[in-house]
Amino acid sequence: MADNLLWYDVPARLWTDALPLGNGRLGAMVFGDPISERLQINESTFWAGGPYRPANPDAYGHLERVRALIFAERYAEAEALAEKHLMARPIKQMSYQPVGDLHIDFLHSQSVTSYRRTLDLDTAIATTSYVAEDTAFCREAFISAVDGVLVMHISADRLRSINCRISLDSPQQGQLIEGQNSQLTFFGVGKDEWGVAAALRFAFSIRVINKGGTLRVSDGVISVDDANDLVILLDAATSFRRYDDVSGDPDGAVSARLSNASARNMELMRRDHVAEHQKVFRAFAIDLGSTSAANETTDRRIAGFAGGHDPALAALYVQFGRYLMIASSRPGTQPANLQGIWNEETNPPWGSKYTANINLQMNYWLPAPANLPECIEPLVEMVEELAETGREMAQMHYRARGWVLHHNTDLWRATGPIDGAKWGLWPTGGAWLMAQLLDLSDYLDDPEGLRRRLFPIAKAAAEFIFDVLVPLPGTAYLVTNPSISPENVHPHGASLCAGPAMDSQIIRDFLNLLRPLAVSIGGEDALVSTIDRVLPHLPPDRIGAAGQLQEWLEDWDLEVPEIHHRHVSHLYGLYPSWQIDMDATPALAAAARRSLEIRGDEATGWGIGWRINLWARLRDGDHALDVVKLLISPERTYTNLFDAHPPFQIDGNFGGAAGILEMLVQSRPGEIHMLPALPKAWPRGSLGGLRVRGGMLLDLDWENGRPVKIAISAARDIQTAIRFANGRFAITLAAGQTFMASKDDLFV
Repeated sequence: MADNLLWYDVPARLWTDALPLGNGRLGAMVFGDPISERLQINESTFWAGGPYRPANPDAYGHLERVRALIFAERYAEAEALAEKHLMARPIKQMSYQPVGDLHIDFLHSQSVTSYRRTLDLDTAIATTSYVAEDTAFCREAFISAVDGVLVMHISADRLRSINCRISLDSPQQGQLIEGQNSQLTFFGVGKDEWGVAAALRFAFSIRVINKGGTLRVSDGVISVDDANDLVILLDAATSFRRYDDVSGDPDGAVSARLSNASARNMELMRRDHVAEHQKVFRAFAIDLGSTSAANETTDRRIAGFAGGHDPALAALYVQFGRYLMIASSRPGTQPANLQGIWNEETNPPWGSKYTANINLQMNYWLPAPANLPECIEPLVEMVEELAETGREMAQMHYRARGWVLHHNTDLWRATGPIDGAKWGLWPTGGAWLMAQLLDLSDYLDDPEGLRRRLFPIAKAAAEFIFDVLVPLPGTAYLVTNPSISPENVHPHGASLCAGPAMDSQIIRDFLNLLRPLAVSIGGEDALVSTIDRVLPHLPPDRIGAAGQLQEWLEDWDLEVPEIHHRHVSHLYGLYPSWQIDMDATPALAAAARRSLEIRGDEATGWGIGWRINLWARLRDGDHALDVVKLLISPERTYTNLFDAHPPFQIDGNFGGAAGILEMLVQSRPGEIHMLPALPKAWPRGSLGGLRVRGGMLLDLDWENGRPVKIAISAARDIQTAIRFANGRFAITLAAGQTFMASKDDLFV
């Protein structure tokens, strides 16, 4: 599948030129230098610090005073008091860490020709090939989810041509040990951070297998001379078992995986890796058409996308997003963090953590429609653990039942308000995650299984919301206080406020999704009654004097210090929610559009990714494509297709890919809307295996901007409507049944 290929005619110069590999747990960035190869390695459980409890016992004693100051419109005073007393201790969380690097220095001539570097998304293999001294060299690298290790195969078309020196290093504290069987292992420890002592031990190891020639190990270097063929196996592991258990045996885990892989044939490992990857990757296909631009190197395609016509690059961007999700979020691993699993810095931007006021949620907009439901499992497990750690935070900081997550978390599942009051004192991160997961369940073949699994923690998250909502003076409304509209500053020189629009929208979604589940569970009359009492008292969305959707209860939007702010938090109701809709709430949709016009399309990478989805929901395909062009540009996309915040953040990749799909198909309970925001530049194309709400899979072909072929298969009994433009017809499917329609049957 050549369409799913990233390729280059020069080696990676920067980390953001290198090509990513991953199996959910182990990650690598492959540079592809013909003389001095570097693979930078990560392991998803290697973080700074160790288990810690950041709850602040002094917080609750000052909560009511902060609330009173906010209601009295003394916002700056409230923020200063909150900064002093309401924040978590420590006020920062732990950071995601790099394990180290594999280096391979080749002893052939430094003059090379016919250089080519590729990442095949269909096989998840990175390849570097070139000619030196009339010998053709080839390196293939992949990280197997079957064998659990990184495999690099080095070959040449002449015997006795492979001569190199192989070594490991790490920015962490530790010691390199030379082992038997041509093995090097770095044993290390993590780092202390923000007063939390390092608790993780790790092992980082390689084993080298040669055909022909000789191997010797000396002074921390494996020397390979005159080999015909070479395989390098690499693995890393930590002592992490759970957020409160670091008693694992990293050396034992690495040794076992390397020993098992060493006993396997290289071709069998490659075959099993490709088969397992394609089982997931090939469940979905997208074609937006192709032009001669698709023959260019990937970096040149990015540079020319905004000014040219390269619809195949938009399709490749979607498939790259799917590839990154498969590589960084598999069952049994950690969820994708701010950088997926790829990070080379010991002090990474924003700690490379999990930011839950948009970025973590945006990471998981893609897997459901892109037919990667298994990739959601790590997020489910994380939320179950956050419900455990968040109980102490809810009780100590708010004297509330249930559990809370503020705007960030880490490997240790910290849930407190961090970074400062204007960033972190936002109590609805947990409610957003619960709403998202309850909604995602509708995409699954068995939604009830996930819903019932989530119900206990969803109920607890609702109990927290019930306990922290307070009356808005002089009204019948219930609001959050203190809170913020992430991460904006309002005209009173502060961020703290009461009842920002986003909070009410999130809570409304969450409770409306929880209510029918509570009814179906049975015996939850008190919960249902409380939901019914609270929902009517959430403040409705408001339209301001400029015709915009208000971000706050007050009409402050045009007075803010940063009118083009990257966050568009108050537009949650338009996307990912369906509360604001072109048909059901046209006035609010028009106000949301006005807010987007005021805020502007230029933003950080992930901010642009969100805007693509918002313009798609407004059914403005040409404008949405203009925003796609902003995203896929040298300013917002690195040469390896990583999103440039800047610096690198993976949420823009996932959000942008989800946005392109949202332009093509939008599903909501009871309706599948075909081509709702199709730009004129994509008049023909096809989708295969798109997952929609109701647990259905959709295949769609279109020509001249109109559907010409549809196939919808159902995993369960379902009733839905198919819509295109103003045409709409209902279908009923039994489990296992497929609806098919061709050009002559559709919307004539």
